[in-house]
Amino acid sequence: ALAIDLRQVDVSNPAGLESAFSTMARERADGSLVVSDAMIFEERRKVVELAARHRLPAVYEWRPFAEVGGLLTYGPDFDDMLRRLAVFVDKLLRGAKPSDLPVELPSKFEMVVNVKTARALGLTMPPALRLRADRLIE
Repeated sequence: ALAIDLRQVDVSNPAGLESAFSTMARERADGSLVVSDAMIFEERRKVVELAARHRLPAVYEWRPFAEVGGLLTYGPDFDDMLRRLAVFVDKLLRGAKPSDLPVELPSKFEMVVNVKTARALGLTMPPALRLRADRLIE
């Protein structure tokens, strides 16, 4: 109904990032949803820089992407996940068996909007989006 054409661009190592963003730019992508793994998270500054260089609005999963200049993040609350991790580490250090610990899914999510990046891309953030954001980076 929205006439969205989704394309997947895989990146398996840091050297492939430049090619991935060049491909999206060449194909005239209107935006990107960056799904993060350990490598992408580690290379977040480069990912955000490439999105900016190619003038590609991108949405990310984790707040640290917005903190280094990413446009918008929506995903699990990073600090809350670290607090929950500490609880599990404490249980393990007190002798709990890993197989006895429950699997937990994130329960707290956050949206961060980098207004400075939006301006640099020539985007106007709708007031409703700004109001719903848990944090605005000016």
